[in-house]
Amino acid sequence: MAETEKDNPLLKVDTIACTLETDSGPVRVLEDIVFRLNAKTALGIVGESGAGKSMLIKAIMGITPNGMRVDGRIFFDGEDLLSLPRQKRAELTGRRVGMVFQNPMTSLNPFVRIGRQIEEAARAHLGLTKKDARARAIELLGVVGIPDPEDCYGYFPHHFSGGMKQRIMIAAALACKPELLIADEATTALDVTVQKEVLDLLQALQREREMSMIIVSHNLAIVAGRTDELLVLYGGHIVEYGKTDVVFRNPRHRYTQALLSAMPKMDQPAHAKLTTIPGSPPSLAVGRKGCPFAPRCTAAEAICHETMPHMTVNRDGNHRFACHFPVGQPDGPVISHAETERAE
Repeated sequence: MAETEKDNPLLKVDTIACTLETDSGPVRVLEDIVFRLNAKTALGIVGESGAGKSMLIKAIMGITPNGMRVDGRIFFDGEDLLSLPRQKRAELTGRRVGMVFQNPMTSLNPFVRIGRQIEEAARAHLGLTKKDARARAIELLGVVGIPDPEDCYGYFPHHFSGGMKQRIMIAAALACKPELLIADEATTALDVTVQKEVLDLLQALQREREMSMIIVSHNLAIVAGRTDELLVLYGGHIVEYGKTDVVFRNPRHRYTQALLSAMPKMDQPAHAKLTTIPGSPPSLAVGRKGCPFAPRCTAAEAICHETMPHMTVNRDGNHRFACHFPVGQPDGPVISHAETERAE
């Protein structure tokens, strides 16, 4: 990573923690989340349901649920989003960050024509005239592969299939020409063929428009080959983070290894039993001890249940993991978490 990129990332998440007060006591949904995203770079965020993926995105966008406390700092192009007034933060993220939500069926307003829904953000944040906003909406419908965009501009969402609805959501996310595009489980409700089409479209748009992109998914196969870096979340913690090809080639955390082992493989025998991860995701109650994956880990020992492992980092900064008994071999010299903080 070049020094200028390291010092000036587009997005920098610094020690974020999200805590929700409940009748049963505080719940820590995210804890000690630290990562950077450079310009023109794609990041994959993966983990099981309940790992904290969507809450991390909501914390970045400023749309966490009522009662959720967010601590730490989130810098976008050097500006701390958490220190901004609510209105100014909404203006910044609305104009410079595009968001593609998980379910297009519920994200689109069924009573409003799709053209109006696409142009709404551009008119609000860029001050486009009605004529210019209409022209941009029609252009974007063509960009995302909607046939006859001029005619479809006036259609309602129910005229389109699930895959086409998701393309419309992508068009809406691109309306303000964002520098960062976030796709939060954007293909979950789609069949496999349409999933690939939408993911290929996102990847092509990210490269053509030189945007940064975050792809959030529970499926490692979705981020493979489409992201530059990979962040693995479990129990609200980052357990592994690094260059995507490095993490796939040499996973160090036991949870990452388990996710990779659970992926179906083309060369496995027909009707072979799929590998699963035993147990359930951990409790998020404040005050828990040890590694959150310890109860499900076959290599866990006493220390794993008592002490949260420190983040271990390669000297080149391309691979980080938090595991007392990592799998595999180091891909280069490593330094401790404390040494990393001093270096940065």
